[in-house]
Amino acid sequence: MALYGYARVSHVSQSLDVQIEALRAAGCTVIRSEKKSGTTTEGRVELQTLLDFVRDGDTICVTRVDRIARSIADLQDILRVLKAKGASLKATEQPIDTSTPLGKCMLDLLGVFAELETNLRRERQTESIRRIKEIDSTKPKSERTYRGRPPTIKLDEVHRLREEGLGATAIAERLGIGRASVYRVLKGLSEREARKLVLPEQPIIGPCMDSPRRPCNP
Repeated sequence: MALYGYARVSHVSQSLDVQIEALRAAGCTVIRSEKKSGTTTEGRVELQTLLDFVRDGDTICVTRVDRIARSIADLQDILRVLKAKGASLKATEQPIDTSTPLGKCMLDLLGVFAELETNLRRERQTESIRRIKEIDSTKPKSERTYRGRPPTIKLDEVHRLREEGLGATAIAERLGIGRASVYRVLKGLSEREARKLVLPEQPIIGPCMDSPRRPCNP
């Protein structure tokens, strides 16, 4: 049942001394520290080392939870790992100790807050899109900010319109896609390839007796 300390600052110019001193006073036998920012554990080598090393009954101690996690979702992920290993999290400057019944109750509350955070973020995003669309409705299509998802390239429609004698520009306008996309489809590319590849624009080719690939002279 070891007590491990973890200290972190987000910039190399900041000092870890105050945190390390507090963790030593709390009885931490080993202290891992790093100067690293970020919203998840990715790239935080010392924290990942601790999470990999802790065993059943061990505790990771921090001065405040914002030293180990930068969001509710991040904290949830860390606590989930600790719980699976039978370890716990404790903070010296906050009433947090997940080894106690109250601490375990906090885990359930975190789940509620995480869901609330997700819903609020989605609601804000939806409202922002609505406002942008409202403003865009007064602008020409070419000047609009929100253009939604790119239109699907209908391969069969492109070929059908081409067989009817329409040129690339007319097909593009009819289907609401780029003229370059029409050329790609006519070259036999799949829908995914047509979206990924960027080919140069080419002139519309008309039938000539001497060379079917050469544009006819007027």
